[in-house]
Amino acid sequence: MIETSDENTPFTPVTVLGLGPMGRALAAAFLKARHPVTVWNRTPGKAGDLLDRGAVAADSVQDAVEAGEVIIACLIDYDAVRATLEPSQAGWENRRLVNLTSGEPAQARQMSLWASSHGIDYLDGAILTPAPAIGTPSATVLFSGARDVYESAQETMAAMGGTAVHLGDEPGRAAAYEVALLDIFATSVNGIVHAFALASAEGIEPERFATFATQIGGLLPEMITRFARQIQTGRYPGDRSTIASAASGITHIINTATIHGIDVGMLTAAKGIIDQAVGDGYGPEGLARLTTVLHRAGRP
Repeated sequence: MIETSDENTPFTPVTVLGLGPMGRALAAAFLKARHPVTVWNRTPGKAGDLLDRGAVAADSVQDAVEAGEVIIACLIDYDAVRATLEPSQAGWENRRLVNLTSGEPAQARQMSLWASSHGIDYLDGAILTPAPAIGTPSATVLFSGARDVYESAQETMAAMGGTAVHLGDEPGRAAAYEVALLDIFATSVNGIVHAFALASAEGIEPERFATFATQIGGLLPEMITRFARQIQTGRYPGDRSTIASAASGITHIINTATIHGIDVGMLTAAKGIIDQAVGDGYGPEGLARLTTVLHRAGRP
């Protein structure tokens, strides 16, 4: 857990590049912690009330870089970060670039190499909480990159609130965590809306269905912890559920959804992995075993 700046904390000039909802939330948090804040956005007029609260709008990216000691990039993607910073490679002495843009691990590594080639101290980060949580105890931010760069910016970044975790020197690690966690979210949302579509097609009222669906969701935290332990040890006991039983269950879902004309693309892909696992002799084992099957299926 980290605390926001108090009266004994030096107030570092911060620049925020990008004023989408998250960028504005970041700028507001740094202002609240009494850091001097400069903001820049490609499209003018996105600062909202930040200027009334003390932020300064830079006329150019170069001016924005020169105004801050910690430069926060929070743009649409890594290509936008590169395109924004390419014309402004001077004036980076004693400054750190903290990239909080969502992206892929390979992009983070490439961005780190680009920054290093231009003499820019670089830290990559992933924000795991929505914009309203920034500056509150519920915020969670992951960082990866050189430890000395992280430590030099750590006190300033405390203004984001909540929990900050440095995952190591490998610059793509924070993005790797983010995409893996987004994998859970994306496939879970797909499962939820697909289940509601199937339930509705069978005449089940959404609110009544939700009562039971939330109980299914409550099983997931323990399952995630158990799967992690099994994957770590390489042992996949089928004492609770087996891959063979999953093959039967997913077949019932696909057949029922198909009758109602509901798309089964994701379910069919999942069944393909399950069938492969059964064919490999893993039918009596637990569902966490599917992780190793997926690894092998993804290799060329």
